[in-house]
Amino acid sequence: MAQPVEGPHRDRPRREAIRDALRTRIFEGYYPPGTRLVERDLAAEFEVSRLPVREALRMLAQEGLLAERGQRGSVVAGLSDQEVEDLFAVRLSLEVLACRLAAERASDEDLAGLKELLDHAADALSRGSVNEAHRANSAFHDEVTRIAGNQFLRTALEPLQGRMHWLFRHVLDLSELLQEHRDLLAAIASGDPERAAAQSERHIGKYRTQYPDTV
Repeated sequence: MAQPVEGPHRDRPRREAIRDALRTRIFEGYYPPGTRLVERDLAAEFEVSRLPVREALRMLAQEGLLAERGQRGSVVAGLSDQEVEDLFAVRLSLEVLACRLAAERASDEDLAGLKELLDHAADALSRGSVNEAHRANSAFHDEVTRIAGNQFLRTALEPLQGRMHWLFRHVLDLSELLQEHRDLLAAIASGDPERAAAQSERHIGKYRTQYPDTV
């Protein structure tokens, strides 16, 4: 089981730091689906009032990572087969567009940043730090969305990012995933939006096919 992450940093809004800490625990399996998160206990752990904890839980519920269970409070959510199917369909539409736009708009600095994330993932994998590699690979997708430079696209993806990252965590062969991401980076770096879109579609389709075998 994953170890708890550090508490919120004091130079960030407490609700956001708590949200990020809880999100990481969910992604890394420290809180499996069905786990009840209690405001009072979390407030004591993070040494804050219950208000920022309540706000953090609300934000995670908006991402689909938590479900409200009445007086039982917040419970870590899972995804049904239909929800997974629907999420892959939305991901296919939005991420292919993000890669197409990134190929048109990426600067040399942007491309260097993407390569750095993949190099970091490779280094983490070589050290056996699976969670760190997963974080870097998820950050790669988020950075492609940023590079795409379309605010409407980012707004559409933001509420889904938590659940998309949850899907990413079910990929078992990280070496293969890393090569997939290197191929995607090469397609974006080519400056050819059609090539980038096609590579993204192949990438997503491959893991949609494999998904039932990874959980």
